[in-house]
Amino acid sequence: MQLSLDALLSVVALAFFAIVKAEDPYRFFNWNVTYGDIYPLGVLQQGILINGQFPGPDIHSVTNDNLIINVFNSLDRPFLISWSGIQQRRNSYMDGVYGTTCPIPPGKNYTYILQVKDQIGSFYYFPSLDFHKAAGGFGGFRILSRPRIPVPFPDPAGDYTVLIGDWYKTNHTKLKALLDGGHKLPNPDGILINGRGPNGAYINVEQGKTYRLRISNVGLQNSLNFRIQGHKMKLVEVEGTHALQSTYSSLDVHVGQSYSVLVTADQPAQDYYIVVSSRFTSKILTTTGILKYSNSAGPVSGPPPGGPTIQIDWSLNQARSIRTNLTASGPRPNPQGSYHYGMVNTSRTIILSSSAGQIGGKQRYGINSVSFVPADTPLKLADYFNIGGVFRVGSISPNPPGGGLFLDTAVMGADFRSFVEIVFDNHENILQSYHLDGYSFFVVGMDGGQWSSASREGYNLHDAIARCTVQVYPKSWTAIYVPLDNVGMWNLRSEFWARQYLGQQFYLRVYTNSNSIRDEYPIPKNARLCGRAAGRHTRPL
Repeated sequence: MQLSLDALLSVVALAFFAIVKAEDPYRFFNWNVTYGDIYPLGVLQQGILINGQFPGPDIHSVTNDNLIINVFNSLDRPFLISWSGIQQRRNSYMDGVYGTTCPIPPGKNYTYILQVKDQIGSFYYFPSLDFHKAAGGFGGFRILSRPRIPVPFPDPAGDYTVLIGDWYKTNHTKLKALLDGGHKLPNPDGILINGRGPNGAYINVEQGKTYRLRISNVGLQNSLNFRIQGHKMKLVEVEGTHALQSTYSSLDVHVGQSYSVLVTADQPAQDYYIVVSSRFTSKILTTTGILKYSNSAGPVSGPPPGGPTIQIDWSLNQARSIRTNLTASGPRPNPQGSYHYGMVNTSRTIILSSSAGQIGGKQRYGINSVSFVPADTPLKLADYFNIGGVFRVGSISPNPPGGGLFLDTAVMGADFRSFVEIVFDNHENILQSYHLDGYSFFVVGMDGGQWSSASREGYNLHDAIARCTVQVYPKSWTAIYVPLDNVGMWNLRSEFWARQYLGQQFYLRVYTNSNSIRDEYPIPKNARLCGRAAGRHTRPL
């Protein structure tokens, strides 16, 4: 049988892809996702466990590793895992949100094939469907630098994942039912550190040694302040970027964000409180863990150290002090500052304004007046197979149109290799947090009031931190620069999980018509096909 030219080119492309991928190591994971009994706040709850663990197992990897993660869904509902901060270069099919990836049915498995291409740093994974995040299923995800790439601090004596987040005693199914019924969620009941309530989490240290803590806020809505009694923290990395090494007594970690800090056990040998408390809430929630010296002479003593509560200026000033270390190498052996983002002209400005309201008597949230509703088919699959009627590019405006909320499957178009400015305009009285899949962006500015073109005069165009999740303070704005160098369908969402669930998200379709594997990989052979894509073929050779 003679192959057509297109088919022959596809075979050659796949062979080339296999050769390129073979240069980098493979790591294999087998996960079984189940329900299990957990007691994080002292009451019995149905949690989501991975291989019997809550939180789930850490993923340890090195820059450019290929990760083969086989996930078996033993729940009674469809399930998906998403990988917060993992850029899925040229491969949004593996992003693990419903706009890109078909859910794993109960009793079935799916194998994610990820490459942590040109990345380092501290991230996490989480379940993206059915409000499962309120039951667990999350864990730490670290990407170490390759051995030959210099890291701008000595190897620590230990490296700990610290997952913090607010928590409900109510089962996640009841929380989901509240939202489905058009209601808001009540306030969370407490805060967890690594899945444990007050004084349940321990970090073991030896006197005189320095340790790395990878702190991620995996909660549902509350910004949290992290601090350790009697100890300072040196910030060294923010979501894949080596940071200017500033020292802090406490650190605000907003929902969805990740930080790495160095802590030196330089105090008298005893136990010390680790404290996490909520920010910008009418009722301040607080929990504690223990920093335990190996030669401890006694238990914790005195009251846990207090932290900031509702002070916005304090948090804003801290956020502005977090900057990129321009002299450090990133995932490659060249300084991070060699990319002069401040000298590149932006091609367009996108202004995104959040809003809350009711549609049909039910609570909804939106961006630029559009409250997102999932389609019956993942948008990336509909795009690949040219299935009409699933979504419409341009169904969300790049500027706030005014008017009330309405429902739509919101997709915004953008050109591959364009360089855009995105402004998050927050007219509400709450702090918000936004995440963009597929990218790391430069946080060039944030301030109170309403953004205008004059606000650009205060932008940091030299050493702004590059990250994937950013906060927007109440009645304030935040501006980011994004080099759109990653083709795909990418989720931009609120990290307030009830708001995300009720519509405060959309998809950014970064498009090129080149059809080259240099720009985007072909659809994975093992991609699940659901909705209107069911019955089609992943590789039409």
